[in-house]
Amino acid sequence: MNTNGHENVIDVTDLRRVYGGGFEAVRGITFSVGRGELFALLGTNGAGKTSTVEVLEGLAAPAAGRVRILGHDPYTERAAVRPRIGVMLQEGGFPSELTVGETIRMWAGCTSGARPTKEALELVGLGKRTGVRVKQLSGGEKRRLDLALALLGRPEVLFLDEPTTGLDAEGRQATWELVRELRDEGTTVLLTTHYLEEAENLAGRLAILHEGRIAATGTPAEVTATQPSRIGFELPEGYFLGDLPPLAELGVIDHEMVGRTVRLRTNELQRAATGLLVWAERTRVELRGLDVRSASLEEAFLQIAREASGAPAALDASVDGAEPGLAAASGTNAKRGAVK
Repeated sequence: MNTNGHENVIDVTDLRRVYGGGFEAVRGITFSVGRGELFALLGTNGAGKTSTVEVLEGLAAPAAGRVRILGHDPYTERAAVRPRIGVMLQEGGFPSELTVGETIRMWAGCTSGARPTKEALELVGLGKRTGVRVKQLSGGEKRRLDLALALLGRPEVLFLDEPTTGLDAEGRQATWELVRELRDEGTTVLLTTHYLEEAENLAGRLAILHEGRIAATGTPAEVTATQPSRIGFELPEGYFLGDLPPLAELGVIDHEMVGRTVRLRTNELQRAATGLLVWAERTRVELRGLDVRSASLEEAFLQIAREASGAPAALDASVDGAEPGLAAASGTNAKRGAVK
């Protein structure tokens, strides 16, 4: 049983995966996923996400440790596991000359209890593209076709590896809604994604991988709660930082000034914000550009990656419009602009 009281359908204990030459991509990770739960695996590029998922899907054997899917070893008992799972890889590799409908029917011939072609395509919004050749599909449409094939056998466990890469905003939202419906119907979903908004919107629990180890795990709220909240404002003209109430008494753990802009970090957001507002009211000044916010999953992700790498902490870890995993992996400087 998992911590939510549901039957575990994915059990991973001290999983290790080693490639030729001795490179250890996964270094002893343990987690479980309950029936009907959506669990997200996040991580910087090369963190071990895909290496982990390939073992869970039965595509590779672990170097050490124990993996069970629906109570079976997915590698040695593949015949018992494969008909009950759906897999959406990062890239499908369809025959380009087949039509969408022909691709579905070909795959259905290898799938037990396959959905009808029309139903499978309508699920992912491709109902009107049945006669179109695969090579004529857009990148986003190919991803939707990938998803249709993963859902063809009505899987009990669904593995989604970067499912919305290449989709526009509308396609991403439609995919999210479909995944929610599947989860609500009892499908267990394991998701890997670079889009932290996706994990925050969909996942009941998540784990952040870094260099083959789990650096943090819990609900999105629990993971973000490990990071300080932030307050930003413009210091009123004629006032200096020392004119503010003592920052330590407000629960502020760190601060910086850029021009006239003050940026604070605190683990006691209400206390700090209340103290500043009471001071502003008492001194009859306006705190222009006041921005009070809890940490986001993106900020938590980037900070956890920095800490795991031994890099110094950043006061503002937001990256607007970037894929956070890529930013953290490459060492890209975070944009310092969330407090205006």
